[in-house]
Amino acid sequence: MANVTANMVKDLRERTGAGMMDCKSALNETSGDMEASVDLLRKKGLAKAAKKAGRTAADGLIGVASEKGRGALIEVNCETDFVARGSDFQDFVKKAAKAALNGGGDLAKVQASADAGSEALANLIAKLGENMTVRRAAGLSVSQGVVASYVHNALAPDLGKIGVLVALESSADADRLTALGKQIAMHVAAANPLALNVEELDPQVVARERAIHADTARQTGKPENVIEKMIEGRMRKFHEESVLISQVFVIDGETPVAKVIEKASKDLGAPIKLVGFLRFAVGEGIEKVETDFAAEVKATAGH
Repeated sequence: MANVTANMVKDLRERTGAGMMDCKSALNETSGDMEASVDLLRKKGLAKAAKKAGRTAADGLIGVASEKGRGALIEVNCETDFVARGSDFQDFVKKAAKAALNGGGDLAKVQASADAGSEALANLIAKLGENMTVRRAAGLSVSQGVVASYVHNALAPDLGKIGVLVALESSADADRLTALGKQIAMHVAAANPLALNVEELDPQVVARERAIHADTARQTGKPENVIEKMIEGRMRKFHEESVLISQVFVIDGETPVAKVIEKASKDLGAPIKLVGFLRFAVGEGIEKVETDFAAEVKATAGH
């Protein structure tokens, strides 16, 4: 085997834009022959895919996979809704979701899988001509109970723009428990809670919210003891709106989710515990680059 150096990997990566590990693998496979390595990466579609890597992939689909007491979500991004609606892309997302389920929601295991790994993705990029990424994955499981799912804006079964998993721990009838879990998942899709309970809220988010309310309250000029009560009241409101178990259930518009679960426990004849939820929405957190189409056309024309 050739002695593949870091500089050789760096040079090949700069020439092709392919990933570091892909470059190292190609150099090993070709005994360090740079040109042969470039050709190998091109044949695999990795070099061609890399040319598109600078383009923002902020569209795509959320895939959901579940069975018995476990479930997983995957986000696969592409550049346009047109590609997201195509069968090739959707088939890939389904395979990626299955890989996420088998891997317990571990993104690294998805990326190392045969059906949704780097080579399979590169081949799809080469075929469809858009930049794509397998952006994130996560999973939920319970020892006893169900992991229910819901997909909003579904383009196909278990594929859509928002995917939700809800884990319910209980010995109650699985079918009735799943129906409850799906309703709560629908609520999560609509209400977008920040956390399951107050204790799980991000401390930085809480601190920022408190600071905003404190500043607003002090602008009233009221005494400090009154201001403190105002702040606490507003923070209670924030918790009610942001924490899943405290939110008003969107299905009936009046009952807190905690009370919905409490009533279901009585109706189903067994304690029910909401142990977790996951919510993925396509493109959330991705900064979309706004382009001037007229300027692009002008530049292409050489003016």
